[in-house]
Amino acid sequence: MSPRARHILLPLACTFVALLAGLWLGGHPRILPDGVRTAFVEEERALRAEVIDAVENDFIREVDVERLQDASLKGMISSLDDRFSHYFSPSEAQRFQQSVEGRFEGVGMRIEEVRQGLQVVSVFDGAPAKRAGIRQGAIVTAVDGRSIAGESAEIATARIKGRPGTSVQLTLIEPSGGARRTVKVERERIEVPTVEAKLETVDKKKLGVVALVTFSSGAHGELGKAIERLRAQGAQGIVLDLRGNGGGLLQEAVLVSSLFLEDGVVVSTDGRSRERRTFTAEGDALDPSLPVTVLVDGGSASASEIVAGALRDRGRATLVGAKTFGKGVFQEVEPLSNGGALDLTVGRYYLPSGENIGDRGITPSVPARDDPRTGRDEALPVALRTLAGKVR
Repeated sequence: MSPRARHILLPLACTFVALLAGLWLGGHPRILPDGVRTAFVEEERALRAEVIDAVENDFIREVDVERLQDASLKGMISSLDDRFSHYFSPSEAQRFQQSVEGRFEGVGMRIEEVRQGLQVVSVFDGAPAKRAGIRQGAIVTAVDGRSIAGESAEIATARIKGRPGTSVQLTLIEPSGGARRTVKVERERIEVPTVEAKLETVDKKKLGVVALVTFSSGAHGELGKAIERLRAQGAQGIVLDLRGNGGGLLQEAVLVSSLFLEDGVVVSTDGRSRERRTFTAEGDALDPSLPVTVLVDGGSASASEIVAGALRDRGRATLVGAKTFGKGVFQEVEPLSNGGALDLTVGRYYLPSGENIGDRGITPSVPARDDPRTGRDEALPVALRTLAGKVR
């Protein structure tokens, strides 16, 4: 190569390397020295403020700056292309925390995410939704005239929740006939019934049914007490109904599993920036000879799948119902300085068999499906008959 060619190529190569380094460092600012990193961050903040100022001052319509800022943060997380990661505005973060704690201000429905919006899994007795005539199987497609199709269940339900005494307008597709209607519902303070229990008799055998609504804080304690009450009434086996239970706290999933497993692995987790952890049963389980079936459906996700998968893999229960949602990842909630929060996917979890269910879900060995368009429960009798067959 001639000296002249080297003279031209060397600066070009240096420029190219510098460009690549700049792009890479821009995406990895944590490794930069403090002063340089601060300059990168300040420049990014200045650019964001510049865009928001331009929209606020010059856009053809007046805009809500706070809403614009929230939208920019939501767009950032949306670009990750992960349906389970979300930015919560301060008000949404507060409602999310209330739902984890088992209380919220809303209309009193259990829902699951579907393509058109939110499908009603059940309506709490005495709740505003019940008084408004909302039925199981109805699909909420819009809240206050704004479509929720394609939104995450967390964000969509946050729109339905609000201060007690205020109203929300819900657009519904009825479960039978597909008729649409809009109903105005007044919000109330709702105490979520974490556990619902009853005693059934099949082939002269007394069987307990416990429906766990959510894995909120303390759920395992309420579930354990409900099972003990049923056993005191003569229950010879237990149906654990996890249908429509979209999950909750990982620790509660471990503790609920520990009601049925004396020891051994419940679930393992790992992530790009998280070390692998193995969670084991914590002892003091119920009588291991007590027959158990677990009833699941497409609304059973996350913590529900951990419990169902652990009890299946460990040979403790028979799974009945329809394929579960398929959520093999977990999130951590990171509070932000503005009062909002990031609900960010940080890792995967693995069942005792080592399986990560990914998007596949768990397919029960005994199929059963409930038709929300009918007034009866077609799946529970299948679970009860399966359980009765295990009682000796």
